[in-house]
Amino acid sequence: MEVPPVTPPAASPADGLLPPATVLERCPTGIEGLDSILEGGIPRGNMVLVAGSVGTGKTTLCLEFLVRGAERSERSLFLSVTEASQKLIQNLSTFEFFHRDLVENGSLVFVDLPKVYDRLGLGREEMTSEEIGILLRTIRDLVRSLGVQRLVLDSLTSVCYRIRREEQIRDFMLRLGQELKEVGCTSLLVSEIGPLPGRYSLHGVEEAIVDGVILLSNIHRMGDILRVLQIIKMRGTAHSQAQFVIQLTPIGILMAPHLKGGREATA
Repeated sequence: MEVPPVTPPAASPADGLLPPATVLERCPTGIEGLDSILEGGIPRGNMVLVAGSVGTGKTTLCLEFLVRGAERSERSLFLSVTEASQKLIQNLSTFEFFHRDLVENGSLVFVDLPKVYDRLGLGREEMTSEEIGILLRTIRDLVRSLGVQRLVLDSLTSVCYRIRREEQIRDFMLRLGQELKEVGCTSLLVSEIGPLPGRYSLHGVEEAIVDGVILLSNIHRMGDILRVLQIIKMRGTAHSQAQFVIQLTPIGILMAPHLKGGREATA
C-alpha cells in the first residue's frame, strides 16, 4: 500500500524557529538621518508624538515631513491651532526645500483650527463630549474628502487644554488614531512640554496611546545650545535610542550623532 507523503508541522517558537516578520510599509519623513534610524521611515498609519519645549524645532520637523510628502504626491494636511497659516507659509518660504506651488496645487493644505471651531460653534473653554465628537468627525471628513496621507496637528497640547479630562483625552486620541490608520494616514502630533525629564505630554496619557514618540530638546554644552533628537519609542520598527544633534538649515534638517563629552544640561 502506498504511504501518503507526510507534511511536517509548521514551525513554532518552541522549535527555535519564528515565522518571518511582517515588513511594514514605510512613510519616509524625507529627513535622511531620521529615516536611516527608522529603517526607512515611520510605519505607514502610525500616530507619532513630536514632543519638546520651546525652540527645539518641533514645527520645523513637522513642516518638512509634510513638504517631503507633498513632493511625493502624498496629500499633506497641517492643522494649526496656535499660529495662522499665512504666517506658517511665510516662515516656510525661507527654506529652500519649500515650493509655494505645493500649496497652490493643493498638495499641501493648511487649516486653521480656531476658524473651524468658530464655524462649528465650538466656543466653550472646555468642550463637551458631544463637541469632541463633532471635532473628531470634522477631522475625519476632512482627511477622507481630501485623501490626506500625511497629517500634522500643531499642537495636540492646545486641543487637550480644551478637552481637559484624561479619560476624554484618551478616548479622543484612540478614536483619532483609529480613523487615521483606517485610511493609511501617518500623523505627527506636536506636544509642548517643559524641560522636566520623563514626561512627553501634558497629561501623560497621550504618550501611552501614540505609536511613537520623537523627543526634541535643547542641551547646554560648554557655552553652546545644541538641538537634540531622540526616538523614545516607535511601534513596528527597530530604532536607535541614541541622541542625535540636529541643525535647522535652509535645505532642511540635518542630523549627526551626539558625541558626548564635557558638561551638559537639558532644557
